[in-house]
Amino acid sequence: MTDPNVLSGTGLPDDAGVYKINNQLALVMTTDFFPPVVDDPYDYGRIAAANSLSDVYAMGGTPISALNIVGFPAKAPHEMLGEILRGGSDIAQKAGMPIIGGHTVKNPEPLYGLAVTGRINPNKIINKQGAKPGDVIVLTKPLGTGILTTALKNDKITAERGKECIESMAMLNKEGGEIMQNIGVNAATDITGFGLMGHLYEMASQSDISIELHFKSVPVFDGVYDLAKESVYPGGSKANFEFVKEFATFNPDVGFEEGIILCDAQTSGGLAISIPRRKYKRLLEALHPYYPHAAVIGQVKERENWHLQVLKE
Repeated sequence: MTDPNVLSGTGLPDDAGVYKINNQLALVMTTDFFPPVVDDPYDYGRIAAANSLSDVYAMGGTPISALNIVGFPAKAPHEMLGEILRGGSDIAQKAGMPIIGGHTVKNPEPLYGLAVTGRINPNKIINKQGAKPGDVIVLTKPLGTGILTTALKNDKITAERGKECIESMAMLNKEGGEIMQNIGVNAATDITGFGLMGHLYEMASQSDISIELHFKSVPVFDGVYDLAKESVYPGGSKANFEFVKEFATFNPDVGFEEGIILCDAQTSGGLAISIPRRKYKRLLEALHPYYPHAAVIGQVKERENWHLQVLKE
């Protein structure tokens, strides 16, 4: 079944679906939910809600409403559910968006997320497939949330050491999406479960270009490299690494740990933005008040026999 008003759907996957209402208005629709990544139910609610909203921001849209999606054990304390929903509500308030309903089912473990509807001008959609040779790649948030949350679950680090990571996951990509629209970029995607390299592979393959990454330019949370050396990382990060190896080339001085970090399965990560080189300084200046770690991490090249190349420096 085809519909000419579907501007982004299952045919060429993007971060969210887009349905055109008229020449000035389209709806951006997405949903996401997952089990707890941290112990505190309020933080879990914040993180899950921020993650659910991220796809709308990655497309350059503005969220206008959401529905709660909840799975919850029948015998778990209702106060825990209240804290999860309070966390989601607080993030929705920061987004300037009401949560107008939802649905709950019994489930052996908690599940929480949002079904989000946003709006966008159909002529201003930011897709994955617009990256052009000569662009630079900017990343707004540090990598390592998958590794750090795994370390927290296994008591490899203290809650205090995990605090910066938790606040980063609860931080909205709202300002990043607005800045992209104001300055004008060629392509963007948000970094979540497929890791940085997995999401950049999607951008590179859909844009028919190659991307050169410089590991030492990539912002990474403190302690992540040492944890990767100790084999503290989620299974999803290893699976991502195995997948992208087919489409990537690594310089000899890039080790396994660097690869795992670049493929680390993120929760509510930042935006990866492909922008013409002449504009990137303006972009960074606008991003830094909200995302102080935002940095240029690579560049777009003409299509070669690989989609991704990783250099150490």
